[in-house]
Amino acid sequence: MAAPVPPGAPRPGANARQQSPHPNFNPNFQTNPNSLADNMQNMNLNRPHSMPNSGPRPSPFGQPPPFPQSSVTAGFPVASPPMSRPGPPPGMVGRPAVIPAGPPQTTLPANVPPGRPVGLPVSHPPPFGSRPPPASLSSSTGGAVLPSSAFPSSGVSSASAAPPPSGARPSSFVSSSPLTGGPAGPMSRAPAGPSSNGPPAVGAGALPGAPRFPPAAIVSQPPVGPPPSMMSARAPAQAPTMRSVLGSSAVSSPQTPPLPSASSPFPAMTQARPPPLGSPYGPQTWSMQPQQGTQPPHIPGSTHAQPPRMFGMPQQALPNQAMTNIPPAMGQPGAPMSGSSKIDPNQIPRPIPNATPIVYETRHGNSANPPPPATSDYIVRDTGNCSPRYMRCTINQIPCTADLLTTSAMQLALLVQPMALPHPSEDPIQVVDFGESGPVRCSRCKGYINPFMKFIDQGRKFICNLCGFTDDTPRDYHCNLGPDGRRRDADERPELCRGTVEFVASKEYMVRDPMPAVYFFLIDVSMNAVQTGATAAACSAINQVISDLPEGTRTLVGIATFDSTIHFYNLKRALQQPLMLIVPDIQDVYTPLETDVIVQLSECRQHLELLLENIPTMFQTSTTAESCFGAAIKAAFLAMKSTGGKLLVFQSVLPSVGIGALSSREAEGRTNISASEKEAHKLLQPADKILKTMAIEFAEYQVCVDVFVTTQTYVDIASISVIPRTTGGQVYYYYPFSAVSDPAKLYNDLRWNITRPQGFEAVMRVRCSQGIQVQDYSGNFCKRIPTDVDLAGIDCDKCILVTLKHDDKLQDGSECGFQCALLYTTVYGQRRIRVTNLSLPCTNMLSNLFRSADLDTQFTCFLKQAAIEIPTCPLLQVRDHVTNLCINILLSYRKFCATVSSTGQLILPEALKLLPLYTLALIKSRGLRNDGRIDDRSFWFNYVSSLSTPLAIPLVYPRMFAIHNVDSKDGDESVLPPTIPLSSEHVCDDGIYLLENGEDALIYFGSSVDSSILQQLFGFTSVDEVPTQFVMQQFSNPLSKNFNDVVNVIRQQRCSYLRFTLCKKGDPSGMLFVSCMVEDKNANGPSYVEFLVHIHRQIQMKMS
Repeated sequence: MAAPVPPGAPRPGANARQQSPHPNFNPNFQTNPNSLADNMQNMNLNRPHSMPNSGPRPSPFGQPPPFPQSSVTAGFPVASPPMSRPGPPPGMVGRPAVIPAGPPQTTLPANVPPGRPVGLPVSHPPPFGSRPPPASLSSSTGGAVLPSSAFPSSGVSSASAAPPPSGARPSSFVSSSPLTGGPAGPMSRAPAGPSSNGPPAVGAGALPGAPRFPPAAIVSQPPVGPPPSMMSARAPAQAPTMRSVLGSSAVSSPQTPPLPSASSPFPAMTQARPPPLGSPYGPQTWSMQPQQGTQPPHIPGSTHAQPPRMFGMPQQALPNQAMTNIPPAMGQPGAPMSGSSKIDPNQIPRPIPNATPIVYETRHGNSANPPPPATSDYIVRDTGNCSPRYMRCTINQIPCTADLLTTSAMQLALLVQPMALPHPSEDPIQVVDFGESGPVRCSRCKGYINPFMKFIDQGRKFICNLCGFTDDTPRDYHCNLGPDGRRRDADERPELCRGTVEFVASKEYMVRDPMPAVYFFLIDVSMNAVQTGATAAACSAINQVISDLPEGTRTLVGIATFDSTIHFYNLKRALQQPLMLIVPDIQDVYTPLETDVIVQLSECRQHLELLLENIPTMFQTSTTAESCFGAAIKAAFLAMKSTGGKLLVFQSVLPSVGIGALSSREAEGRTNISASEKEAHKLLQPADKILKTMAIEFAEYQVCVDVFVTTQTYVDIASISVIPRTTGGQVYYYYPFSAVSDPAKLYNDLRWNITRPQGFEAVMRVRCSQGIQVQDYSGNFCKRIPTDVDLAGIDCDKCILVTLKHDDKLQDGSECGFQCALLYTTVYGQRRIRVTNLSLPCTNMLSNLFRSADLDTQFTCFLKQAAIEIPTCPLLQVRDHVTNLCINILLSYRKFCATVSSTGQLILPEALKLLPLYTLALIKSRGLRNDGRIDDRSFWFNYVSSLSTPLAIPLVYPRMFAIHNVDSKDGDESVLPPTIPLSSEHVCDDGIYLLENGEDALIYFGSSVDSSILQQLFGFTSVDEVPTQFVMQQFSNPLSKNFNDVVNVIRQQRCSYLRFTLCKKGDPSGMLFVSCMVEDKNANGPSYVEFLVHIHRQIQMKMS
């Protein structure tokens, strides 16, 4: 008889049992450190590079496993995300080093890498290799005293970064004119002259990025990382060990940040040092301008009471505050100031660039280390607390009482992204198998075993860190305690020494067998969709991603088309060709021949490819303009009901017939916006409850819906988006859809949707220590009971906001624990429990709360709360609320923590000194502006609802580069040029500028750009020749190559195929670009300087 195996220990035969590839195998971890770059053209996201039935995998980069004698199952060496993030955006394949000869293809634009879109894409890229980390904000605790000369009169604009404008574009940058951009659809070969700019060209070394991961000399693994941010700057460099931000010296004299590192414009933040001298942009002289007598724009949160007179001399700032002197005449209409004054732009709070990535240890000794900014470049060493990529708190010290939290005016919340992508240099998440008994849990609160549970009585009992209950240790899990009170095997067991771990779920966690991977494609073939090219683009994209679907018998596919009726297709192998089955009843729909509508991919692949090639021509002469969107997704759901899975819908027109038919509210919306803004927000609510009721049913049967809106008209996204938001999916929005420039982005978006790390039929719960409880969850999910979140689908890009509240007092000096447990099924059919733990100190001191505040997370809460309010409140009310949140936090700090007595100074907590800048960017962002289309605003707040923390600030605070003088970079230098402050003062008439926010990009042409530069970069010689639809090409000159390299690096970082809009001065498109200059005064709000003055006055009024 075989010897018994203790729970958690390697189980014999585990390797032999693993027939399919390990669902969480992370292809990033390879024995050859250069293989990531070498294999960039083989983007295999879902499976190992070997055959599907591969055996055990080597340790990451040839290193021994982190837990040689731990309880990690032999068959499950690591639990990184089920798949791996691609280096370049999905679908990007490296350009050939030598431009291929031969004539260009005539069928597709010359902008897609060789061998990609025509036919099947070249293999798959190596897994999650490339989302370089975001830029970082300065969040050191040193402060700066800002002299009164640092502020011009209210008419002078300052320099920083701007939010995306609103308009008619679907993307974060919206344009009223149908200017589409970005590389066009797939093509097979690049032409001999201009070569394509589809994917980045990647050599054998480190991937370029901005911010980059460290080169091989710093980190032994190839650089790859989390989603980057769009910060224009970050804090100065710091040593590779993480230091506390809870205390540092103040800076009492003006100091300027260092020049950005050539190797990385967005390095890591500094933790406790004043910035060194040297301006990143050189000294700037801003002349004062006389005040205009015109009425200034309304400032949210303002009142009309007379502010007190401000006086006082500059005083020294405390270690954790920054001060800004406000001259008495500042911001008052009709109060001209004579003469001119020099302003040092570095004295106004701004993000500061840093130079090197941080190595961050989550705990030091027995205490938690505050995390680096979410937008910074960091490498995590999990020493008990989870990586901040998975879960981070708005305040890194928990207030002991509800009164203390109320006094601070800050938010107490967690931002949870349980499947976020790790940095490739980080240790993989360990998988632990406890066998049929399942993981050890608290018998009272059901919390999972974690590093903060305390073992007593020689290891025979343990005390739960969440509810305080004492349990008996299971006999076969017992271990004696060492002299330090810890179990002797604690460092060998991942669940006892790591903040994040993954357990293999036992049978008790399954109500049915794990579901197969089902992908059902639903395509709009109405007249408008066919004529605009949207149907052909969808069919082409699906045809190319078929090879990216998981292999094996568990992968099932189905396809249907719809206009005013629904057309299913029998893909059974026995048939000579696919058979169309029409469902004419769109009020009481049904699914014909259910067993043959969804079939194994391995059996129907040829039929499916043939059908996708023929669909555009089958409906080419269709004159049916109606769309039965609601009936079609209901019918597809009925086909998937028994299994669950992913439903991917391509929609081009307003659903006008059948279940859930909608009417156009756009004309009504325009009337209401101009006549009665108080009612305009109602157009952002779903038209009725039919689609919501359907969505709840979809979520109950584990059907996750993603909608790709390829349209040139109004489609009522407010109503349609209810379905993806409730089922854990998302909306992709291409407006106005261009058959020239959008197919490539559609293909890349679809490919990333299918290949990114994800799970099915998931349930998530967050547990807290006694004294704190979950108040609410916010994100893309369905919630049937108050404590749990049901997710038909969950992926690495989805983030959930968890708001917290006190239900009792906490003890000062103790720690408060949080645990997120996600039960899900991998794409290969294995049931897992990912457990993420965070333990933070409790405090009774208000000053500690401000020292440990997390700027990125606080602002993300602002952003998500504003998105929740937009459909239910007038925009003016939402802007006022956001502004008052900022004012009340700064008021609390000024009133209770700051000791400087001068009323002429605006005193900011060091950790939150950029909060006014981001608040201003938010109130000027597309979602909170009065102009723009209803669909654009609907898409914006739906996009924000599941947005991750590292991408929140970039959404409203993009970065800008000059591209007319891009230099080539050598060695480890960053390909990206230095960022430029988002102020019109920094934009020259003879320059060309690229502005990007992670989703979309604007290219702005000054009025007097040199014709030779235009010829080299774009192939035309005059600004008057700027086209409305843009497909990037690479010409045979160094400037064009450098520009293409910059675009490719940005696409790598964002893992997004940017849509380009070309803007030129003096044109309506140029106004779109100008509206992105956040620091300038415009119709959407005050300048940055005026906003600081306004905040200061509101604080003074409230204090008096």
